[in-house]
Amino acid sequence: MGLFDFFKQPDINQGVKEAGTIPGAVLLDVRTPQEYREGHVPGSKNIPLQTLDKVASVAGNKEAALFVYCYSGARSRQAVGALQRMGYSNVTNIGGMATYSGKVER
Repeated sequence: MGLFDFFKQPDINQGVKEAGTIPGAVLLDVRTPQEYREGHVPGSKNIPLQTLDKVASVAGNKEAALFVYCYSGARSRQAVGALQRMGYSNVTNIGGMATYSGKVER
């Protein structure tokens, strides 16, 4: 790990690509339902940060690969910590929609 790796932001585009290669992976959007309706990564599931306790409805298996994003990466970072405390072992913060350049679903 280099000196500046600490400051490197997660890359949502790379994360979405990686999620597509893992069977059973879940793209988890932790933004509000309104933000989700305004545009989200195709195939993602919306569980807002405030209701993260309902994540079992989209990821019952705690070993499932979860790729978490929000708008900027801040809420997804919080969500990753909460999910890990809930026992999810394969959780990745992929950052925010602000830097997403792929197809958007509404």
